[in-house]
Amino acid sequence: MSRLITHDNDRIFPLLRLNDRPRKPRERGITEIRGPYYTPMGTRYLEDILDTMGWYVDSLKFAGGSFSLMPRKAVKDLIDLCHAHDVLVSTGGFIEYVLTQGSEAVDHYVKECKSLEFDIIEISSGFITIPTDDWLRLVEKVQKAGLKAKPEVGIQFGAGGATSPAELAAEGTRDPEAAIAQARRFLDAGAYMIMIESEGITENVTPWRTEVPAKIANALGTEKVMFEAADPDVFDWYVKNYGPEVNLFVDHSQIVQLECLRSGIWGTKSLWGRVLTYRG
Repeated sequence: MSRLITHDNDRIFPLLRLNDRPRKPRERGITEIRGPYYTPMGTRYLEDILDTMGWYVDSLKFAGGSFSLMPRKAVKDLIDLCHAHDVLVSTGGFIEYVLTQGSEAVDHYVKECKSLEFDIIEISSGFITIPTDDWLRLVEKVQKAGLKAKPEVGIQFGAGGATSPAELAAEGTRDPEAAIAQARRFLDAGAYMIMIESEGITENVTPWRTEVPAKIANALGTEKVMFEAADPDVFDWYVKNYGPEVNLFVDHSQIVQLECLRSGIWGTKSLWGRVLTYRG
Protein backbone atom coordinates (compact mmCIF):
# COMPACT_ATOMS: atom_id res chain seq x y z
CA MET A 1 0.00 0.00 0.00
CA SER A 2 2.82 2.41 0.78
CA ARG A 3 5.20 2.96 -2.12
CA LEU A 4 8.93 3.19 -2.44
CA ILE A 5 10.08 6.79 -2.15
CA THR A 6 13.35 8.66 -1.84
CA HIS A 7 13.29 11.29 0.88
CA ASP A 8 14.85 14.70 0.43
CA ASN A 9 17.02 13.95 3.47
CA ASP A 10 18.77 11.06 1.71
CA ARG A 11 17.82 8.62 4.43
CA ILE A 12 19.60 5.34 4.98
CA PHE A 13 17.98 2.02 3.98
CA PRO A 14 16.32 3.52 0.88
CA LEU A 15 14.97 0.11 -0.16
CA LEU A 16 12.76 -0.10 2.92
CA ARG A 17 9.22 1.07 2.25
CA LEU A 18 7.77 3.92 4.28
CA ASN A 19 4.40 5.62 4.11
CA ASP A 20 4.32 8.27 1.40
CA ARG A 21 5.03 11.66 3.02
CA PRO A 22 4.64 14.74 0.82
CA ARG A 23 7.58 17.07 0.43
CA LYS A 24 7.61 20.51 2.03
CA PRO A 25 5.77 22.78 1.79
CA ARG A 26 3.16 20.21 2.77
CA GLU A 27 -0.58 20.75 2.69
CA ARG A 28 -1.37 17.69 4.81
CA GLY A 29 0.39 15.75 7.52
CA ILE A 30 1.82 19.02 8.85
CA THR A 31 3.81 18.84 12.08
CA GLU A 32 4.40 21.89 14.26
CA ILE A 33 6.82 21.51 17.15
CA ARG A 34 7.01 23.54 20.34
CA GLY A 35 10.13 25.67 20.68
CA PRO A 36 11.50 27.09 23.93
CA TYR A 37 9.14 26.92 26.90
CA TYR A 38 9.44 23.77 29.01
CA THR A 39 13.14 23.74 28.16
CA PRO A 40 15.42 26.54 26.92
CA MET A 41 16.38 26.29 23.26
CA GLY A 42 19.30 27.91 21.50
CA THR A 43 20.61 27.40 17.99
CA ARG A 44 22.91 24.51 18.94
CA TYR A 45 20.03 22.56 20.48
CA LEU A 46 17.68 23.36 17.61
CA GLU A 47 20.33 22.60 15.00
CA ASP A 48 20.63 19.06 16.35
CA ILE A 49 16.87 18.62 16.03
CA LEU A 50 16.69 20.01 12.51
CA ASP A 51 19.86 18.33 11.21
CA THR A 52 18.41 14.96 12.18
CA MET A 53 14.62 15.42 11.79
CA GLY A 54 14.16 18.73 9.99
CA TRP A 55 12.69 17.08 6.90
CA TYR A 56 9.65 16.17 9.01
CA VAL A 57 9.19 19.51 10.78
CA ASP A 58 6.93 22.04 9.04
CA SER A 59 6.83 24.78 11.66
CA LEU A 60 8.20 25.74 15.05
CA LYS A 61 6.04 27.54 17.59
CA PHE A 62 7.33 29.71 20.40
CA ALA A 63 5.18 29.22 23.49
CA GLY A 64 4.18 31.37 26.42
CA GLY A 65 5.72 34.50 24.95
CA SER A 66 9.17 32.96 25.55
CA PHE A 67 10.77 35.04 22.78
CA SER A 68 9.91 38.25 24.65
CA LEU A 69 12.43 37.26 27.35
CA MET A 70 15.26 36.47 24.95
CA PRO A 71 17.88 38.72 23.30
CA ARG A 72 16.75 39.89 19.88
CA LYS A 73 19.76 38.26 18.19
CA ALA A 74 18.99 34.90 19.83
CA VAL A 75 15.40 35.02 18.54
CA LYS A 76 16.51 36.07 15.04
CA ASP A 77 19.15 33.34 14.93
CA LEU A 78 16.53 30.70 15.81
CA ILE A 79 14.18 32.02 13.12
CA ASP A 80 16.96 32.10 10.52
CA LEU A 81 17.98 28.54 11.39
CA CYS A 82 14.39 27.36 10.93
CA HIS A 83 14.17 29.08 7.55
CA ALA A 84 17.41 27.41 6.46
CA HIS A 85 15.61 24.09 7.01
CA ASP A 86 12.36 25.18 5.29
CA VAL A 87 10.60 25.42 8.66
CA LEU A 88 8.04 28.17 9.25
CA VAL A 89 8.08 30.01 12.58
CA SER A 90 5.00 30.85 14.67
CA THR A 91 4.69 33.31 17.53
CA GLY A 92 2.38 31.11 19.56
CA GLY A 93 -0.55 32.79 21.30
CA PHE A 94 1.34 35.67 22.93
CA ILE A 95 -1.02 38.19 21.31
CA GLU A 96 -3.42 37.50 24.20
CA TYR A 97 -1.02 39.32 26.50
CA VAL A 98 -0.38 42.07 23.95
CA LEU A 99 -4.12 42.73 23.56
CA THR A 100 -4.37 43.66 27.24
CA GLN A 101 -2.08 46.63 26.52
CA GLY A 102 -4.18 48.22 23.78
CA SER A 103 -4.26 48.69 20.02
CA GLU A 104 -0.95 50.57 19.83
CA ALA A 105 0.80 47.60 21.44
CA VAL A 106 -0.85 45.26 18.93
CA ASP A 107 0.36 47.41 16.01
CA HIS A 108 3.90 47.38 17.44
CA TYR A 109 3.76 43.62 18.00
CA VAL A 110 2.69 42.82 14.44
CA LYS A 111 5.31 45.19 13.02
CA GLU A 112 8.06 43.68 15.17
CA CYS A 113 7.04 40.12 14.24
CA LYS A 114 7.31 41.12 10.58
CA SER A 115 10.73 42.68 11.21
CA LEU A 116 11.99 39.52 12.91
CA GLU A 117 10.66 37.49 9.94
CA PHE A 118 8.16 35.38 11.79
CA ASP A 119 5.90 33.58 9.31
CA ILE A 120 2.80 32.92 11.44
CA ILE A 121 1.03 34.91 14.14
CA GLU A 122 -1.21 32.70 16.23
CA ILE A 123 -4.31 34.51 17.48
CA SER A 124 -5.66 32.87 20.59
CA SER A 125 -7.95 33.88 23.42
CA GLY A 126 -7.79 31.15 26.04
CA PHE A 127 -7.63 33.62 28.91
CA ILE A 128 -9.51 36.58 27.45
CA THR A 129 -12.90 37.19 25.87
CA ILE A 130 -12.96 39.02 22.56
CA PRO A 131 -15.83 39.44 20.08
CA THR A 132 -15.47 37.37 16.92
CA ASP A 133 -15.65 40.50 14.74
CA ASP A 134 -12.67 41.95 16.62
CA TRP A 135 -10.86 38.67 16.18
CA LEU A 136 -11.51 38.90 12.45
CA ARG A 137 -10.00 42.39 12.42
CA LEU A 138 -6.86 40.90 13.96
CA VAL A 139 -6.79 38.22 11.26
CA GLU A 140 -7.05 40.96 8.63
CA LYS A 141 -4.29 43.05 10.28
CA VAL A 142 -1.92 40.08 10.37
CA GLN A 143 -2.61 39.19 6.76
CA LYS A 144 -2.16 42.78 5.59
CA ALA A 145 1.28 42.71 7.22
CA GLY A 146 2.18 39.77 4.97
CA LEU A 147 2.04 37.16 7.73
CA LYS A 148 -0.08 34.03 8.07
CA ALA A 149 -2.92 34.33 10.59
CA LYS A 150 -3.55 31.20 12.65
CA PRO A 151 -6.50 31.61 15.04
CA GLU A 152 -6.76 29.16 17.91
CA VAL A 153 -10.20 27.96 18.93
CA GLY A 154 -11.38 25.52 21.55
CA ILE A 155 -14.15 24.68 23.97
CA GLN A 156 -12.43 25.25 27.32
CA PHE A 157 -12.66 28.60 29.07
CA GLY A 158 -9.39 29.64 30.72
CA ALA A 159 -7.28 27.28 28.60
CA GLY A 160 -3.51 27.63 28.62
CA GLY A 161 -0.69 28.26 31.04
CA ALA A 162 -0.86 24.83 32.73
CA THR A 163 -4.03 25.75 34.63
CA SER A 164 -5.04 22.99 37.05
CA PRO A 165 -7.83 20.55 36.05
CA ALA A 166 -9.95 21.68 39.00
CA GLU A 167 -9.76 25.33 37.94
CA LEU A 168 -10.62 24.43 34.35
CA ALA A 169 -13.59 22.34 35.46
CA ALA A 170 -14.88 25.32 37.42
CA GLU A 171 -14.57 27.53 34.33
CA GLY A 172 -16.72 25.22 32.21
CA THR A 173 -16.77 24.61 28.45
CA ARG A 174 -18.74 25.90 25.48
CA ASP A 175 -20.73 24.20 22.74
CA PRO A 176 -18.41 22.73 20.06
CA GLU A 177 -20.79 24.04 17.39
CA ALA A 178 -19.99 27.61 18.46
CA ALA A 179 -16.27 26.92 18.07
CA ILE A 180 -16.86 25.39 14.64
CA ALA A 181 -18.93 28.37 13.48
CA GLN A 182 -16.18 30.72 14.67
CA ALA A 183 -13.47 28.69 12.93
CA ARG A 184 -15.47 28.70 9.70
CA ARG A 185 -15.63 32.51 9.77
CA PHE A 186 -11.86 32.67 10.23
CA LEU A 187 -11.26 30.35 7.30
CA ASP A 188 -13.69 32.32 5.14
CA ALA A 189 -11.63 35.42 6.01
CA GLY A 190 -8.51 33.72 4.66
CA ALA A 191 -6.89 32.39 7.84
CA TYR A 192 -3.92 30.14 7.10
CA MET A 193 -5.05 27.41 9.47
CA ILE A 194 -7.05 26.86 12.67
CA MET A 195 -5.31 25.60 15.80
CA ILE A 196 -7.56 23.44 17.97
CA GLU A 197 -6.82 23.85 21.68
CA SER A 198 -6.53 20.48 23.42
CA GLU A 199 -7.71 21.51 26.89
CA GLY A 200 -11.24 20.35 27.51
CA ILE A 201 -10.90 17.82 24.66
CA THR A 202 -7.92 15.54 25.37
CA GLU A 203 -6.09 17.50 28.07
CA ASN A 204 -7.13 17.95 31.71
CA VAL A 205 -10.42 16.14 31.12
CA THR A 206 -11.64 12.59 31.88
CA PRO A 207 -12.92 10.98 29.75
CA TRP A 208 -11.66 12.62 26.56
CA ARG A 209 -14.26 14.55 24.57
CA THR A 210 -13.57 12.60 21.37
CA GLU A 211 -16.83 13.73 19.82
CA VAL A 212 -15.42 17.27 19.57
CA PRO A 213 -12.60 16.59 17.05
CA ALA A 214 -15.04 14.36 15.17
CA LYS A 215 -17.47 17.27 14.81
CA ILE A 216 -14.66 19.62 13.80
CA ALA A 217 -13.31 17.22 11.18
CA ASN A 218 -16.79 16.54 9.78
CA ALA A 219 -17.59 20.24 9.54
CA LEU A 220 -14.26 21.68 8.40
CA GLY A 221 -12.24 18.74 7.09
CA THR A 222 -8.75 18.05 8.41
CA GLU A 223 -6.69 20.00 5.86
CA LYS A 224 -7.10 23.43 7.48
CA VAL A 225 -7.15 22.46 11.14
CA MET A 226 -4.27 21.48 13.41
CA PHE A 227 -4.93 19.54 16.59
CA GLU A 228 -2.83 20.18 19.67
CA ALA A 229 -1.52 16.76 20.69
CA ALA A 230 1.46 17.30 22.98
CA ASP A 231 1.19 13.85 24.54
CA PRO A 232 2.01 10.50 22.87
CA ASP A 233 -1.33 8.93 23.82
CA VAL A 234 -3.08 11.87 22.18
CA PHE A 235 -1.20 11.89 18.89
CA ASP A 236 -1.49 8.09 18.73
CA TRP A 237 -5.26 8.53 18.99
CA TYR A 238 -5.38 11.18 16.25
CA VAL A 239 -3.31 9.08 13.85
CA LYS A 240 -5.40 6.00 14.63
CA ASN A 241 -8.66 7.84 13.96
CA TYR A 242 -7.70 10.34 11.22
CA GLY A 243 -4.69 8.72 9.57
CA PRO A 244 -1.02 9.73 9.28
CA GLU A 245 -1.83 12.91 7.35
CA VAL A 246 -3.65 14.68 10.19
CA ASN A 247 -2.04 18.02 11.15
CA LEU A 248 -0.59 17.94 14.67
CA PHE A 249 1.20 20.16 17.18
CA VAL A 250 3.60 18.31 19.47
CA ASP A 251 6.52 19.08 21.73
CA HIS A 252 9.90 19.15 19.98
CA SER A 253 10.98 16.16 22.09
CA GLN A 254 8.25 14.06 20.41
CA ILE A 255 9.06 14.65 16.74
CA VAL A 256 10.92 11.34 16.30
CA GLN A 257 8.19 9.30 18.00
CA LEU A 258 5.45 10.98 15.97
CA GLU A 259 7.25 10.57 12.65
CA CYS A 260 7.97 6.90 13.32
CA LEU A 261 4.22 6.54 13.70
CA ARG A 262 3.33 8.64 10.62
CA SER A 263 5.85 6.75 8.49
CA GLY A 264 4.47 3.40 9.61
CA ILE A 265 7.77 2.01 10.88
CA TRP A 266 6.94 1.85 14.60
CA GLY A 267 4.11 2.33 17.04
CA THR A 268 2.23 1.02 20.01
CA LYS A 269 0.70 -2.45 20.05
CA SER A 270 -2.57 -1.15 18.63
CA LEU A 271 -0.84 0.72 15.76
CA TRP A 272 2.33 -1.20 14.90
CA GLY A 273 2.21 -2.09 11.22
CA ARG A 274 -1.29 -0.65 10.78
CA VAL A 275 -0.61 2.98 9.79
CA LEU A 276 -0.65 3.06 5.98
CA THR A 277 -1.10 5.41 3.03
CA TYR A 278 -2.33 4.65 -0.50
CA ARG A 279 -1.80 6.82 -3.58
CA GLY A 280 -3.02 4.41 -6.29
